[in-house]
Amino acid sequence: MAKGTENRVFGKRAPRHVLILASGEKIRHMTIRPWMAALTFCFFGVFAIGYLAATSYLVIRDDLIGATMARQARMQHDYEDRIAALRAQLDRITSRQLLDQQVVEQKVEKLLEQQNTLFDRHGKLGSLLNRAEESGLKAPETIAPTALQPASGERRASLSGGSGIQAIEKLLSSKNSAAPLDATSALGYAPLRENMADRADRVFSKVTLSLKNIEKQQLAKIADLTTGAAQTADAIATILKRTGVDVASEANAGASAGEGVGGPYVEPQTDTNAFDASLDELDAALTRLESVRETARDLPFGNPAPGHAVTSRFGNRIDPFLGRLALHAGIDFQAETGQAVKATGAGKVTIAGLSAGYGNLVEIDHGQGIATRYGHMSKILVKEGDMVSAGDVIGRAGSTGRSTGPHVHYEVRRDGNPVDPSRFLNAGMKLTTYLN
Repeated sequence: MAKGTENRVFGKRAPRHVLILASGEKIRHMTIRPWMAALTFCFFGVFAIGYLAATSYLVIRDDLIGATMARQARMQHDYEDRIAALRAQLDRITSRQLLDQQVVEQKVEKLLEQQNTLFDRHGKLGSLLNRAEESGLKAPETIAPTALQPASGERRASLSGGSGIQAIEKLLSSKNSAAPLDATSALGYAPLRENMADRADRVFSKVTLSLKNIEKQQLAKIADLTTGAAQTADAIATILKRTGVDVASEANAGASAGEGVGGPYVEPQTDTNAFDASLDELDAALTRLESVRETARDLPFGNPAPGHAVTSRFGNRIDPFLGRLALHAGIDFQAETGQAVKATGAGKVTIAGLSAGYGNLVEIDHGQGIATRYGHMSKILVKEGDMVSAGDVIGRAGSTGRSTGPHVHYEVRRDGNPVDPSRFLNAGMKLTTYLN
């Protein structure tokens, strides 16, 4: 009996723990078993032990924290050094760009200066070319300098590389301009490449060479004109010299006459360039040519009766009235009464009236001791003191004075002495090419 009671007590089950969850009308319950409580206790125990162990280890091994902080500091310093290096590289790139920009601007200024010099030279050459054209001289055409004028607002570069770079790139043309520098690639890597100054050197070298070619063409044209003017003046002077007119002596007559010269001593000019010297030479050649031509136009190289035959030449002949040898001081042209008699050169009328033997006579003084006479005219159309030009009608042909019939008697006198007019007529035929 006692044994059965002990067994019941020993076999009594432990009460179960039930967790009841109520939410409104819903009620849930969960039985907490011993093994679940043991598992939860073990989990928290292990977590607490691990946390305490880790904390103890970190406290004991503080060198790990120091190493981690040192590594972080090194990484920070590396990044700061990299950033500083990239900034320095960017500053160098910017500085180099500004320097290149300044170099390009200097080259642009120099190029514009050369261009303006060519324009000035072209202007100086223009008047001489007009004179040469009026003188009948021709030379190969030259190329006028091409304007290279960027806008005034684009000729100065800003610190940001804006308008100045754009103006220069426009000047260098789109093919030669560089692609804009990419900021991202520049910060990461700056490759070695041709800079703007190098590209500008090539382009400006081509433009400078073109301007120099234009200058050479101008110098060649000036040289051709100078040579042509000198040759033409020499040819005219040679023809004049054959008629007894020494143009060179006439030009230097004032200096050889003993006219005084003087002035303070001034150092000679040494900065004159070849272009200015060539212009001076061309000016002197054109001046000499104009002077020689003016002299030739004033002298009697024309024909008093164009298209009419010569009936009697200069020199000794049988006098038609006396029948013996006599000097014929001029030449006679066949002409009908009333036909025009023309002045053979420019000058001043010194005689216009009756003169023994000549009948109606006109005498014209052409300067340099040379005068012409026109005799036997039926009518005189000028008076003393009149200024006439070559080809002006001064009278009408006739047979007044000591004459056997209507004709034109023409004389050329130097210092009052008669000379053969044929020399002047032949010279006039040769001068026609140079004077017209």
